[in-house]
Amino acid sequence: MTSDSGTIRATVRLSETSDQLFLVAEHGRHEVALLRLLRDCLDPDRKILRRTADGIEVPTNLVCRLFELDPRIEVVWTVETRRFVENRRRLRSVHSRVFESLQRIRREGAPYAKSMIVDSAGLEVLDQHQLVNVAAMTLPESPGLCLFDEQGVGKTVTLIFAFDLLVDRDQADLAIIFSPKSMVEEWREDLQKFRPDIYNTVVLTGSKANKRRQLTDGADVFVTNYETAVTMENELRALMRAMPDRIVLAIDESFFAKSLDAKRTRALLRLREWADRVFVLCGTPAPNSPSDLVGQFNLVDFGFCLGETNLPVEPDLAATVIQSAIKTRGLYLRHLKRDVLPELPPKRFQRVIVPMAVEQTRLYRKTLRSLVADVEAVDVSGFNRQRTSFVARRTALLQICSNPSAVSTSYCETPAKLSALDSILEHLVVRQREKVVIWSFYTVSLATITRRFESLGVVRFDGSVTDVSERREAVRRFQNDDNTMIMVANPAAAGAGLTLHRARFAIYESFSNQTAHYLQSLDRIHRRGQQRDVENVVILCQGTLELFEYQKLTEKERSAQKLLGDRVDAPLTRETFLSDVRSAVKLLDELDT
Repeated sequence: MTSDSGTIRATVRLSETSDQLFLVAEHGRHEVALLRLLRDCLDPDRKILRRTADGIEVPTNLVCRLFELDPRIEVVWTVETRRFVENRRRLRSVHSRVFESLQRIRREGAPYAKSMIVDSAGLEVLDQHQLVNVAAMTLPESPGLCLFDEQGVGKTVTLIFAFDLLVDRDQADLAIIFSPKSMVEEWREDLQKFRPDIYNTVVLTGSKANKRRQLTDGADVFVTNYETAVTMENELRALMRAMPDRIVLAIDESFFAKSLDAKRTRALLRLREWADRVFVLCGTPAPNSPSDLVGQFNLVDFGFCLGETNLPVEPDLAATVIQSAIKTRGLYLRHLKRDVLPELPPKRFQRVIVPMAVEQTRLYRKTLRSLVADVEAVDVSGFNRQRTSFVARRTALLQICSNPSAVSTSYCETPAKLSALDSILEHLVVRQREKVVIWSFYTVSLATITRRFESLGVVRFDGSVTDVSERREAVRRFQNDDNTMIMVANPAAAGAGLTLHRARFAIYESFSNQTAHYLQSLDRIHRRGQQRDVENVVILCQGTLELFEYQKLTEKERSAQKLLGDRVDAPLTRETFLSDVRSAVKLLDELDT
């Protein structure tokens, strides 16, 4: 059963994805004996441990006990595997205390939170909810926090004050911040604004060689984009391993790391092993499904809350399971604008339904009927083989609704939405001198809109504007230049983090196929500092797929809000408003009778 010395030598190995441990016997002939001993120690009911091609898989909830195995098992560790187990062991030992402290901060609010952080300088600039956040983020022994405050209520300043306090308490030396590309420079500016001349902040930019040099600059804060987590993972891990338990990792707009299969998420999870605390910042953390939350919570608590949960496939059931888990053991906070910024004006929605132009209608109908016929002609397996092609053709229908010239080079009439924009902008920009943000998803539409309304003063922010300084200049002009009246933007590029509240009107000409982009874009003009009521105008083509697409977006928005326990009200639209007042008239008529 054992080797000549009476022991079995086994190496602890990480899976390729670095999220699972395996024990591998030094000699293959000892594999069965090793499994028996492990079962005696960890799995007496013989229901959990099993052999795989990679070795004996040890579930995450059992890895902490690998330090307490039968002495007949001689365990060989690497630095990485030992750290993996130590992190989860420590988390389990402190979680209940941290969770209860977080619950108390929630219950007792800002006065209690402020009493916990009296050693922080400059608290007078923080709102009440930000005091709560800083107190929660700096709890002793905490592994970090998911900060899911709604967009526009000041998560960035919260992170800056929390890091500053951890440094003052000698609990941190370095912060590494991963952010969308468009927001990297904003972090440097905010650090200088709220903690002037204290921290040496380096933005990792340029080539890999240049970033490698920058990592040796001795910074207090590194800010970079998500791609750096993948391309520079080894260099970042080497830096972090040299400073274990002294590093704060911040993941800004963390919906970019929601997919467990994405390279960036995997890289961040591996880097997380060497950070003392991780702060996940996002106002829209679950844009598509309840499972979007799993990767983000895993970054904070090594999978303790959701990583070990078997989620049902059915979304409603999965939502129930996740709600229960984060309520009972999730380390997170969420504040809504309606609660913490009551002075913020309301936002309203207006749908403008337009009939398509003649040739536009003909092209749409022809394309739709062709697609329906081709899908009806294949069985399930045939559909699965051609899925990518069918999805692309469905997208083409939405492009036709926006601007058919993206699909047909011979198209020459004015699309319906462009005509609608003529009328809307004539009223808002020319007559009322209102600044307007126009959101569009398609490259041809973005270019056409920019050219058509250039005389009104247009700046553009989308994938075609690759230079960061040009993007920043576009935002500056829109916010500060009285002659720059229109921002034409793609929500995939400009939806996260930007402040565009010089405008109170946003027009949706077309939509991203990612719900997160839409949800983020909603708050570019409806955020702290906005003084006027906000109007969102949604242009949709009559009798088309767009109507279903927009309905799906709004349904996903409400589902995501419910998942996090938000009080969900239907958005105020002309239709909902009219329905309410008509109901009031009906009640009045009933009284008269």
